[in-house]
Amino acid sequence: MYQFFIQPDNITEDDILITDAQDVNHIKNVLRMKKGEKLALCCEETGREYLCAVAEFEENGIRAAIEDINGQSRELPVKITLFQGLPKGDKMELIIQKAVELGAAEIVPVATKRAVVKLDAKKAAKKVQRWNEIAKSAAKQSKRTMIPEVKPVLSWREAVEYGKSLDMLLLPYEDAEGIGHSREVLASVKGRQSLGIYIGPEGGFQKEEVEQAAEAGAQTITLGHRILRTETAGMAVLSMLMFMLEED
Repeated sequence: MYQFFIQPDNITEDDILITDAQDVNHIKNVLRMKKGEKLALCCEETGREYLCAVAEFEENGIRAAIEDINGQSRELPVKITLFQGLPKGDKMELIIQKAVELGAAEIVPVATKRAVVKLDAKKAAKKVQRWNEIAKSAAKQSKRTMIPEVKPVLSWREAVEYGKSLDMLLLPYEDAEGIGHSREVLASVKGRQSLGIYIGPEGGFQKEEVEQAAEAGAQTITLGHRILRTETAGMAVLSMLMFMLEED
């Protein structure tokens, strides 16, 4: 079933009006949907998914009749922020796509000292716009009830400061204590409201950056005896957290 996001003002007791121009065009001219065909409409503000059937093609949009309503079962109980060190090439697009699929609530690109990629303000703004489009597409594909936001690129100090507002911070690091300690740390995530994960770029974190994160309350963890690529590390942590936090 195809999924689209809608605004709360377009929802009535019995139906929903789809007005987003891109979505209207996609439904009418790409999918060529007919009256009676089913689609899912999600509203971020209500946190609900509305199972609908196409009712009418109107001049100002598409009207869909509400047949059933689902709650927030697709979202994790902990808001997870992925702080991702800027990687080379197009790796960030893959990272964002998979982070959204695995339940991250927001992604923050971070310019660390060892990051090879250097973006000026103009390039960064264009990248962030593109990355948010990828997040929206991934949210639709994975049937999320919200669209995770990709924030503007932050410096390392800004990212550490941002992290102070979260309940818990994790930082995978090759010099962290053993796997037993990491299991204990991950187990303590349950019951938190928000969590941040710091992932370094290809060159990893500088020792100074790790110390700054620790001062802000970040706990270092190990992901095992193997060194993971930057595009793998975040997925590994998110996968473990998703398995632990997912509710029936």
